[in-house]
Amino acid sequence: MKVGDVCKYIPTSTVGKVTGVRERDGRVWACLDRTGLWYDVSVLSAADPSEYVEVAYKYREKTVDSAMESLERLKAEAQEIDISDMAATSGG
Repeated sequence: MKVGDVCKYIPTSTVGKVTGVRERDGRVWACLDRTGLWYDVSVLSAADPSEYVEVAYKYREKTVDSAMESLERLKAEAQEIDISDMAATSGG
């Protein structure tokens, strides 16, 4: 098994491309692009390339700066909400 191979995770039939291979504690692991998870190669089998669907999205890693920007945007949006005409109600 090598980077670029198309493999199937046997228990769920998840098909992905191998993005990394490593050996740890006497076991060989492969990372699949579909999930970003590492699988013991004993639970992977070779898959036909026709079964593979290109991953159309990438997770964007948040940095402290981008997280703070998101927080500031939410804070600004919350300040724009006018609750003066909302009445307190109860469900009882």
